[in-house]
Amino acid sequence: MKATFGKYTNRLVCHLHDRHMDKKYGTCNWDDNQSHEDYAIEAIESGIQRVYNVFNWIWFDRRTQKVKVRIDPWDTWGMDHTLAHIIHPMLVQLKATNHGYPSDLSEQEWDDIMDEMIWAFEQKLRDDWEADYYEYRELGPEESKDHPESLFGLKLIWEDREGRKAHQERMTNGFKLFGKYYENLWD
Repeated sequence: MKATFGKYTNRLVCHLHDRHMDKKYGTCNWDDNQSHEDYAIEAIESGIQRVYNVFNWIWFDRRTQKVKVRIDPWDTWGMDHTLAHIIHPMLVQLKATNHGYPSDLSEQEWDDIMDEMIWAFEQKLRDDWEADYYEYRELGPEESKDHPESLFGLKLIWEDREGRKAHQERMTNGFKLFGKYYENLWD
């Protein structure tokens, strides 16, 4: 697999009025402090933005983000694992740079959901997570290799089925949350 993504297309936007108001009044409520001179700057900004809009129409609005994706046959053999290599670091970066959260959630709830999704994909990348719930030892010379509990010359000596099941259910929940909040995964 090879994926190359160019930058998102950009547009020119005049921020003359915003910068003036921030400089003059700070980040407080502008409407309470706006004077007639501020309206003049707003009109100037509007004129500049009209010029920008013509340039945006000519140059930027006709461009699209460049995306090239090549999928090799082996990429789909274990597609869940292949995609986890991409999704996990993207979720980690999104959590680190996130500037918002879905409107139906609190910031803490979104943070917890992000943690669960990150954890689930992190576990998917661990090929041996199930080994945390089983322990084997080599069969001794006196033990039969045909014993039903033996596997490739190993004997199961400890197993935590409930722990493994809970681990798998938590992973599944993280993947469900990823699907449920897929359209909220942007910064």
